[in-house]
Amino acid sequence: MQNGTKPFTIVDFNNFWSPSGGGVRRYHLQKMAFYEAASSKGENALSVFVMPDGKTFTEQKSENLVIEHVEAFKFPGNWEYRFIWKRSQVEPVLAKYQPDIIEVGSPYILPTVVRRAAKKISPASKLVGFWHADFPVTYVGRPVAKKVGPGIGTFCRKKAFWYARKEFKGFDCIQASSKEVMARLKKNNLPDPRWIPLGCDIQMFSPTKRDEALVQELKAGDPDRLTIFFPHRHCNEKGMDLVLGAYDILTEKLGHEPAIVFAGTGPSLPQVQEAVAKHPHMRYIGFVNSIDEMARYYASVDLGLALSGWETFGLSILESMASGNAQVGAAAGAAFEHVTESKAGTILAERTPQALANAIVELYHSDMQTMKQNARAYAEKYSWEDCFKRQLDLYKSLAK
Repeated sequence: MQNGTKPFTIVDFNNFWSPSGGGVRRYHLQKMAFYEAASSKGENALSVFVMPDGKTFTEQKSENLVIEHVEAFKFPGNWEYRFIWKRSQVEPVLAKYQPDIIEVGSPYILPTVVRRAAKKISPASKLVGFWHADFPVTYVGRPVAKKVGPGIGTFCRKKAFWYARKEFKGFDCIQASSKEVMARLKKNNLPDPRWIPLGCDIQMFSPTKRDEALVQELKAGDPDRLTIFFPHRHCNEKGMDLVLGAYDILTEKLGHEPAIVFAGTGPSLPQVQEAVAKHPHMRYIGFVNSIDEMARYYASVDLGLALSGWETFGLSILESMASGNAQVGAAAGAAFEHVTESKAGTILAERTPQALANAIVELYHSDMQTMKQNARAYAEKYSWEDCFKRQLDLYKSLAK
């Protein structure tokens, strides 16, 4: 470390981490890359990522980056999430590093566990949250309202925000990447919400990654065939039910079967596999671990679908836009912000397969070239370097 001085130390806890996850995984991978190279940027900083894993061990990635693997409970089924929930899993890490900043990226039980452990082990540490999932709205309010009515949905959403306030009690701030979400945090009295927009690797995700051989393979002899890449978690929150339900309608409206490439995993995987077996222009390519391969697929299709109305930033949306894809966006959340501010797509009128088919056809027959250019120009405004510099400045201001 610089001049032998103790580095400015950040410890990250997040039960939303998954080896096959999407946006949260990308956030942490990019954050680790930023700190791994911190010394070359003149930063005397150490980042410690506490990774829920199958066993406990320390992985020293560089002078400025350590991964502390902690044995944690694994959820059953198609999920690959593990859950840290005991102080005995948290306290050894805090004792070892005595961090300046402790960041907690998931809201269930973990913030309280970390707060109590920090009070005992590292009382000088500042506590910050990251609102990666707008769970009172996404997982509580809207689903309940849909099933049993808006009144009960509103009541449950308020109770969920009460729970969030209880979990994050005593935290110094909560970071959010969507202006809409940050306003909601303020309204519901979460601790000192701060806007930290995430980033996009605009060199990696670029129209230059277009693979003409893949384009022709997906077009399958029809140059007008619409092609779509859907690399989102396989669940209805991400709009999987809408995509599968819209396919036959879309085929009728377009006069041809569009090509859709599904990637990833999730609880709706069996429905995806069933649809792929039925439709010759659908394909499932599994979980794509290679960023280069993701960039190749993004750049080789015609448009993207940003159908979750509950994204807190939507990293995959920015990656698709950086690759030059116009978007059909949900009418709320980060998807709405990105699509409307960029003028690079159209907004889904309602969450039905018919509405999705209509929106895709509208976009297909629009000035796609201009929208693709708008998408790329908008994505270029964001970078991971700016994100983590902004965040580190926030950390340091809190630690003073």
